Amino acid sequence: MKIAMNGGLNGKAVLVTGGTGSFGKAFVAKVLKEWPGIERLVIYSRDELKQFEMAQSFPESKYPALRYFIGDVRDQDRLRRALEGIDIVVHAAALKQVPAAEYNPFECIKTNVLGAQNLIEAALDTDVQQIVALSTDKAAAPVNLYGATKLCSDKLFIAANNIRGRRDLRFSVVRYGNVMGSRGSVIPFFIARRGSGVLPITDAAMTRFNISLDEGVNMVLWAIDNATGGEILVPKIPSYRIGDVATAIDPDARQELVGVRPGEKIHEEMITSSDSPNTVDLGSYFAILPPGDPNLVDAYCQKHGAKLVAPGFSYNSGDNPDFLSVDELKDLIAKHVENKVID
Repeated sequence: MKIAMNGGLNGKAVLVTGGTGSFGKAFVAKVLKEWPGIERLVIYSRDELKQFEMAQSFPESKYPALRYFIGDVRDQDRLRRALEGIDIVVHAAALKQVPAAEYNPFECIKTNVLGAQNLIEAALDTDVQQIVALSTDKAAAPVNLYGATKLCSDKLFIAANNIRGRRDLRFSVVRYGNVMGSRGSVIPFFIARRGSGVLPITDAAMTRFNISLDEGVNMVLWAIDNATGGEILVPKIPSYRIGDVATAIDPDARQELVGVRPGEKIHEEMITSSDSPNTVDLGSYFAILPPGDPNLVDAYCQKHGAKLVAPGFSYNSGDNPDFLSVDELKDLIAKHVENKVID
């Protein structure tokens, strides 16, 4: 989708939590290219080495609006200081690895849940006008701790609209599927084993949603420009079968079934049937609105030209009408993944 920012980001001050991650780097590159008149673009993260490395790609001499701010979302005081003079926050900081979250559950809670609330509190104490928080398909009907923490985070950001008072401040969430080629995901895992003769498959029926990093960045930019606050935005994106990914990467390899790992689903879900009474179709995206107020749904549909989805509608990677073929997967892997696995 082509991004048309009505007001643009020129003259704005934007902060990205977790800004040294794969999303943050892609977001920064896009923003600096499209809006060279941005007033300030702040990278907020806790890893000084990653900030140093990022600064080599985006030097201050070339990008004077760029700032690097050491801090953790677990530290509300530091967040509050970082948000002084900021207009828009993109919240990408999270602990995301499913096995690590299962083994270290409260560490994940501290960052993903308490960190979300810290950001909300800090925004309420400053002059921030908008927060767009990144979520995951694993937050819908979660079966692992990571998904459960992101569901809590989503709920916190949506509910924060109830306590903003008269502030010019809105909170929205963007929820999307697996970013193609992200570190620890199945595609780089298979690429590393290409030529070995065997690729391990968890389940022959397993499917996943797929989105490129560029598409994820564009969706967040669309949300900045169009979200009214209180919605969880979900993109219409294709699915793939795990077996087809293995075939696309190494068609000669034997696919060995190894079983589903703890915390995994056969199919990922981004909208549950319980969400259907308050989910609307925006064209390229769905929006899950806060439940309990049909007038809100009607007003949202009128404002955005949206339509309420059918009763009982759900959106999961197994029932998705749009599936990537083996040839399409080959092309996408060559374009987005080969030799450039992202953090």
